[in-house]
Amino acid sequence: MRKAVYPGSFDPVTFGHLDVIRRSAALVDELIVAVLQNNNKNPLFSAQERVKILREVTKDMNNVRVETYSGLSIDFVRKCGAKFLVRGLRAITDFDYELQMAQTNRIMAPDIDTIFLTTSLEYAYLSSSTVKEVAYYGGDISRFVPPEVEKAIVKKMHHGEG
Repeated sequence: MRKAVYPGSFDPVTFGHLDVIRRSAALVDELIVAVLQNNNKNPLFSAQERVKILREVTKDMNNVRVETYSGLSIDFVRKCGAKFLVRGLRAITDFDYELQMAQTNRIMAPDIDTIFLTTSLEYAYLSSSTVKEVAYYGGDISRFVPPEVEKAIVKKMHHGEG
């Protein structure tokens, strides 16, 4: 069984993330979308909220499951018994960082390969940070995130709840 892990913060999940999820899920038997619980960041959504949102927007993908993790991504990949770590690339600046991480992971876990998927051109500009900034100032984010995510962001930012 080909199993892969796509780790990230997903705060919030965007159409770019969903593009990578859908395309990588087509390459493997099981894809685990791994939501990072990072204590060094101040996320808009808690890890549990991000998991709930991701489960909702991936419910039509039968071979995708969503989990949380903390620590090193490569350790979580190993714990899951996966052989592939998926990373999305938007621009050359992403590649510089991701190549360093992939090489480091390869030293730590030679049996696990990193799969890079370039983001579809229509989402190459898109980041979670951009979505949050546009939403913060009341801009239209409907072209960046699914309706469920837009609703959750608006509710969180304007009512202070999840």
